[in-house]
Amino acid sequence: MRNDLNNIEFDQNKTITMTFRIEKTILGELRNEARIKGISLNMLVNNIFKDFVYWYAFDKKIGMVPLPKPVILSLFRSLGKDEVVDIATRIGKIEIYDIALFMKSKVNMDSFMDWIDTRMRNSSMHITHVVDKKMHIYTIKHNLCLNWSLHNKIILESIFDEFIGKDVEIDISETAFTIRFER
Repeated sequence: MRNDLNNIEFDQNKTITMTFRIEKTILGELRNEARIKGISLNMLVNNIFKDFVYWYAFDKKIGMVPLPKPVILSLFRSLGKDEVVDIATRIGKIEIYDIALFMKSKVNMDSFMDWIDTRMRNSSMHITHVVDKKMHIYTIKHNLCLNWSLHNKIILESIFDEFIGKDVEIDISETAFTIRFER
C-alpha cells in the first residue's frame, strides 16, 4: 500500500519486534502448545493475538454466550422443523447479520465469508474452503444434529439473498453443511 502523504511504501502486514514480560508458567504452556501444534512459538503468539483482535475482543460486545455442545445438541434436537425455521427466520438472520456488520463494518461476500471463517475457527466447528474454477465450496463440520444444519441453512440463505444479493446452494446433513456459490 502507498502512503501518499509521505511518499513511502509500506506493507500493512509487516511485522514489528516487541518485548513482553510474561509469567514463566504461561511461557511454558505456550511453548508446549506450539510444540503440540507443530508450529513456532512466534506463530502461536501471533495466532493468539489475531484471534483476540478479530474475535474475542467482540465476545461481550455482541452478546455471545458460551454453551457446552451437549446443551446446544439437546435444545436443537427437542425442536420441531417449523420451530427451527421460525427461530432462524425471525431472530437468527438479523442477529447474525448485525454481528457480522458490527465486527466487519460492512457485509458483502468477502467480509461475510471472512466472518464465517473466523467464527468457525473460534468454535468447536471445522471449516474447509475449496475453489473449483469459479465455484467456491465451504464445508462446515459441526457434529451436532440436522436441526442445527437447518438453522444455519435458513440463516445463511436469507443473508445471502436479502443482504448480499447472491444465490447460494446449501446442502445439509446431520453433522455438516456445505455452502456453494460462484464468484
